[in-house]
Amino acid sequence: MIRGLLVAALVLANVASALLIVRDRHEHRQAFIALTRLEKARDDLNIEFGRLQLEQATWAESNRVDQVARAQLGMAFPRTEDVVVVRR
Repeated sequence: MIRGLLVAALVLANVASALLIVRDRHEHRQAFIALTRLEKARDDLNIEFGRLQLEQATWAESNRVDQVARAQLGMAFPRTEDVVVVRR
């Protein structure tokens, strides 16, 4: 009788342990899938950031700024006679 109860308790503990292992493996798989998605999103954001940095560098080039200032704003460098030097 006691031996039968001990065997039943051990079988029950074994089954419970197996179920917990299955649950933990499933949670691990789900976490790994989420990690993979986040890594892909990170990589996509890094690529986009690189593109934006390149675009910003292109728009900020001095010859581009000079070209826009002349064409769209009608700006020009001052003539020599228009320059005034202020001294203390």
